[in-house]
Amino acid sequence: MPDRPGDHWDRKVANGLAFLRRRLSGDYEVDEFGFDSELTDAVFHPLLRLLYRDWFRTEVSGIEHVPVDGPALVVGNHSGTVALDALILSAALHDKHPAHRYLRLLGADLVFRMPVVSELARKTGGTVACNPDAERLLGGGDLVGVFPEGFKGIGKLYADRYKLQRFGRGGFVSAALRTGTPIVPVAIVGGEEIYPMLADIKPLARLLKLPYFPVTPTFPWLGPLGMVPLPSKWLIEFCPPIPTAHLTDSADDPLVVFNLADQVRETIQQTLHTLLERRPDPFGP
Repeated sequence: MPDRPGDHWDRKVANGLAFLRRRLSGDYEVDEFGFDSELTDAVFHPLLRLLYRDWFRTEVSGIEHVPVDGPALVVGNHSGTVALDALILSAALHDKHPAHRYLRLLGADLVFRMPVVSELARKTGGTVACNPDAERLLGGGDLVGVFPEGFKGIGKLYADRYKLQRFGRGGFVSAALRTGTPIVPVAIVGGEEIYPMLADIKPLARLLKLPYFPVTPTFPWLGPLGMVPLPSKWLIEFCPPIPTAHLTDSADDPLVVFNLADQVRETIQQTLHTLLERRPDPFGP
């Protein structure tokens, strides 16, 4: 029997009320890291979907390189002054992947020292970027997302856009090797233009205990309005996975770790160059 006019909205209201009842009564589950999949699906992903689909007009390619099941370490480039790229990647992967998999993001210590931000990060599946947590998630069959450039990537000047920064000591590679997990490099174009960082006021950053204090074309000049991201065109490409199962005995070998981290970094850098050629206009359709 076909739906009558209004049935669709009746179901939406009923589902919304049922959701509120579960939240108020505590009748929902979180995992050992604090991940709340129901809240992520009902609140966070719909908000991020408006950003990645409508505001940034994001195109995703290579999603077939992300495993349908089992663990994988997704390694991306970091940019944008504010780490929106991690959230956009997580939501886009979940929506575009045939199994609608969740990406468990690894974040810097600073994220988990901020009261409200820390709680939101945990609820959406994030945890501290440390090898024990990464290995536990990978050992449990999860997709784990990491951005090895850290604050050096998101805090670089616009003049250095799409030039990958140092990948640290390659801790993410050690976690993949210990668990025999494939590494999936991913290149993200678009994040560099949302808040083009023209300068970094280092004395103010030190005073506020921040890794940098950005000056962009709109911030701090426009106050809160300066936090509205510019509508750049985004391209996200997942690259073929790099297997590690044959290297599990080399997790503590610095040379193997360095070479593999360098291979991942070079793959992402070359893919960025290719994507930038496909997107000559940062604010095009």
